[in-house]
Amino acid sequence: MTSNPIIIRGARPYAEGEPVDIAIAGGIITAIGPGLDLPEGATEIDGSGKILLPGLVDMHTHLREPGREDTETIDTGSAAAALGGYTAVFAMANTDPVADNVVITDHVWQRGQDAGIVDVHPVGAVTVGLKGKQLTEMAAMANGKGRVRMFSDDGVCVEDPLMMRRALEYARGLDVLIAQHAEEPRLTVGAVAHEGPTAARLGLAGWPRAAEEAIVARDALLARDAGYRVHICHASTAGTVELVKWAKAQGISLTAEVTPHHLLLDDSRLETYDAVNKVNPPLRERSDVEALRAALAAGIIDCVATDHAPHAAQEKCCGFAHARPGMLGLQTALSIIAEVMVKPGLLTWREVARVMSERPAEIVRLHDQGRPIEVGEPANLVLVDPEARWTVRSDEFASLSRNNPFEGMELAARVTMTMLRGRVTARDGEVIPR
Repeated sequence: MTSNPIIIRGARPYAEGEPVDIAIAGGIITAIGPGLDLPEGATEIDGSGKILLPGLVDMHTHLREPGREDTETIDTGSAAAALGGYTAVFAMANTDPVADNVVITDHVWQRGQDAGIVDVHPVGAVTVGLKGKQLTEMAAMANGKGRVRMFSDDGVCVEDPLMMRRALEYARGLDVLIAQHAEEPRLTVGAVAHEGPTAARLGLAGWPRAAEEAIVARDALLARDAGYRVHICHASTAGTVELVKWAKAQGISLTAEVTPHHLLLDDSRLETYDAVNKVNPPLRERSDVEALRAALAAGIIDCVATDHAPHAAQEKCCGFAHARPGMLGLQTALSIIAEVMVKPGLLTWREVARVMSERPAEIVRLHDQGRPIEVGEPANLVLVDPEARWTVRSDEFASLSRNNPFEGMELAARVTMTMLRGRVTARDGEVIPR
């Protein structure tokens, strides 16, 4: 697809009002209205019956490069992201080697630029080697080519409260975000599943809610004293919802994300002992799922993030206790939100744009993503067919891995086109090369 002018015909921005045409040139939205003239040489895209949203932003993606290119690469992960409606993703630091220095973060950024399908933003590690002993040189990464905006040891918790306090003080001077994997490790030794009746009956070592909630509470207090912001990764319990709600009521700069799988699945999935359902934090009980949905609808939880975590077959085709935790998520996220939040009336499509595009972009200080669909704004856009029903087939996905708990499910709504700065990157299930 060329960078010639484009007109999207008959789409409804945010599913509101009457269908309109959207004209795009030079990567910018140039006109919005009914019956726009087609400029010479322009491409016409049929948006009839479709919803137009700003391109999605994922704060939490594992692209596995460098080090585990057998499970995912920046190329394949970018393709999966574009097919899922994303125009920007944040690649977590737990690669091999760890993204704990400017050489690695600049490499990840450059690889994303080379792929050119989505904006790939590297996440820097908070501590060297994710070991929790020494802070990384955040300033070097923040000022490198990759312009690192977020730091996280995701995969492990910044366990030491003094280390976390120092990280917040350092981050405050750089205006970068610290994102915490909330898990008190002394409460999760040997744990593989949510601590509850299901795990007890199945003989699986239990992972208590308190392991997450203890760190959320601690970090809320540290954020209060530091006068700075903390982001909670993959919130999974009703207790975390209450803690985030409390922190916000106190004026503490605490934000939180929830994954599609924690909004859809619960620990009843463990009955099969299939390790595709093993994830960190674990799938919780139905009451937690309901609390997370309500919190996302109410704005207590700020946004949706996929925690897309590809794994090789041998890392999942083994005993549950020995399997690696994590699930695919990029190509199913929007449909799951449509299924569990839009269909029941918990969110409108306008609010989907907020939790999957606008709010995550605000949290990470992205100024060219998550923008309103207005004249003069960057043409980072996604077209969605709200009436589509489709069946998840992992062998049709762009990811190199197949650890997909949604396999065979029928989901609502489907992305039909993704556009990055006026260039179509994915359309009708196919990635469009640059």
